[in-house]
Amino acid sequence: MSSKRNKILLGVAGTVGVGVISWRALFPWIGYDIEVMKKGARYGKVLNKDITSGRFPINMFEEAVEKYPKKAFVIFEDRVYSYEFMNEQANKVANIAAKWGLKVGECVAIMIENEPSFIWTFLGLQKLGIAVAFINYNIKGQPLVHSIRACEAKVLIAGAADEIFHSVKEIKPTIQHIPIYVHGNNRGDGFESWDRLMLDTLPIQVCPSVRRGMGLHTPCCYIFTSGTTGLPKAVIMSQGKFISIGKFFQVFEFLPSDIIYTCMPLYHSAAGGLGLINTIDQGATMVLKRKFSASQFFDDVRKYNVTVIQYIGELCRYLLSVPENSQDGKHKVRVAVGNGLRADIWDQFKQRYNIPNICEFFGATEGVAGFVNLNNKTGSCGRYSPVTKMLDPGGSKLLVKVDLDTGEVVRDKNGHCLPIKVGEPGLLIGTIPEIYGSNGIYKGGREINERKLLRNVLKDGDCFFNVGDILSIDSDYFLYFKDRVGDTFRWRGENVSTLEVSNILNKLDAIQDANVYGVEIPGAEGRAGMAAIHLEDNVTLKENILRDIFNLATEQLPSYARPLFLRFPKERAITTTLKQQKTQLRKEGFHPEDIDDPLFFYDGQNKTYSPLTVETYDQFFIKSKL
Repeated sequence: MSSKRNKILLGVAGTVGVGVISWRALFPWIGYDIEVMKKGARYGKVLNKDITSGRFPINMFEEAVEKYPKKAFVIFEDRVYSYEFMNEQANKVANIAAKWGLKVGECVAIMIENEPSFIWTFLGLQKLGIAVAFINYNIKGQPLVHSIRACEAKVLIAGAADEIFHSVKEIKPTIQHIPIYVHGNNRGDGFESWDRLMLDTLPIQVCPSVRRGMGLHTPCCYIFTSGTTGLPKAVIMSQGKFISIGKFFQVFEFLPSDIIYTCMPLYHSAAGGLGLINTIDQGATMVLKRKFSASQFFDDVRKYNVTVIQYIGELCRYLLSVPENSQDGKHKVRVAVGNGLRADIWDQFKQRYNIPNICEFFGATEGVAGFVNLNNKTGSCGRYSPVTKMLDPGGSKLLVKVDLDTGEVVRDKNGHCLPIKVGEPGLLIGTIPEIYGSNGIYKGGREINERKLLRNVLKDGDCFFNVGDILSIDSDYFLYFKDRVGDTFRWRGENVSTLEVSNILNKLDAIQDANVYGVEIPGAEGRAGMAAIHLEDNVTLKENILRDIFNLATEQLPSYARPLFLRFPKERAITTTLKQQKTQLRKEGFHPEDIDDPLFFYDGQNKTYSPLTVETYDQFFIKSKL
């Protein structure tokens, strides 16, 4: 009996062993999937705890102040700002704002560069439950007016930079209905000094009862993103959404002892959302840089004992352009977290700078669908295997077939979307989480939200949000970002709306039509702006026209949105429905050998658009340092 039983057990063991080997052969990443599921479960547990208890970002901050009063919260330009000090400044902001009589959820816009005052102003307004609109300090003119109006701001607080002051001064007559406070003491022109108010106000703690009524769906802030409509859209970042953002770094076990380096603008969701809120959640330390500097990046990292760095893809490429140094790999960084790091520089960046773990993720400010690469898989932004889909039983994220020329989804005979196959590009769509409530994704009502919705996707009556990005999936279920759909392209880490740029260029009387699109540049991340311009019939292309276009672009567009190239085609590129056709223009690019039309490049040195010819092509790259 004993011998027979042993044979049976050995047989079972052998079968199980073969089964495990077979599973590992068929699914070599099964161990990774299980680890991802464990981390997902842990993330869900801590998130659910904070959601249930209503531990909003301002509660996170006030808990950190009580727990770590003397600890460094922000390190900025060699100055250390403790949690206690930042709280005192936030209290001053709250006491000033209390006199405005705003209700919980009403909005104040701030337009401040990367500096501690951005953070304490945001936190001070949060102490009253006031929503804060993070205004991009690069925009000006009509886009700036639109942004302030879109979020229904009751007050505008402008930062200390001269560029910000001039942009605000220019639009002041248009927004006379709201008070404007400006950092600095001697601005004049009817502006009230924010600095003087701060000096004259005591840092008395505000009772949390004043924000009673603040809930998961109450707006915490508005973060702006460019869309195909041509003007910035205000994404509603609810209190509940910011709680979930504040837990994201738990996928790599972000701790109170961590020091994070942030050089991206705080008005973006990467820095002002992920970086800031995760720091507050854990009571960690943020090293804040006013602007990105490739030459100073790792010097700062070493100087301040940074353990976590944030990046965007272009940032990493710039870092690789810095001359190699024997100190490159000497630091305390354990994780680099961000998005947009492309496969062609991934391993080079990791090896040169000795980065143990690259946590590449995919996510949009709108935030309805996201992925994260926890395996250091080169070039991937995450994984969506049958096993990991168990974390998403409702199928909230889908990749569907799309016409790359039109950006329209491909549907079957029943009008439903089609799933992609391995290796195919697909449009990412996602269901809208309950945490968004009935407010929608964007501030502005049903119409602005409806444009981004796809209905009857899998069945009649269902609804998904169109993320607007193209991803592909490989045979191992790893995901890779491919491109953006529609008229928006990404350059210098910013989304550029072709319609917005076109509208600016068309202001010039000499221009009949400007067709703006993005073109790929060898060795550069994203797409650079290019405009195919048709002049009025009675206008001849001369030097004065090129200077006028240069001046217009320089004065009315942020640097990242200015067309790097101009083309003057003989024929217009339009579709049969009289819409601008960009696909062929994108494919043709900007090389003089491929195009017969006159070409020009943005020449900052000579303050004009200069001819781009076969002879000047290489010189252009030297001048532009691309």
